[in-house]
Amino acid sequence: MDGELRERLAGMIVKATDGAVDPAEVMAGRARLSDLGVTSLAYLRLIDAVEAEFGVQLEPATLDGLDELVDYVRLHG
Repeated sequence: MDGELRERLAGMIVKATDGAVDPAEVMAGRARLSDLGVTSLAYLRLIDAVEAEFGVQLEPATLDGLDELVDYVRLHG
């Protein structure tokens, strides 16, 4: 389940950035999203998409990286 959730969330990150972020770098999960080039507008898009898809309330601090986002959605979704 976590692998599938990681892939879904990574895809949502790439979509929120209009493809500006490399999917392989996102899936590596090691870098902070801001270090990958996720802009503030992309963060807002991502928050909206994740909240709509999984029914969770996100704070920007939750979006430090893919691993943290996966953990948060798994625990609260």
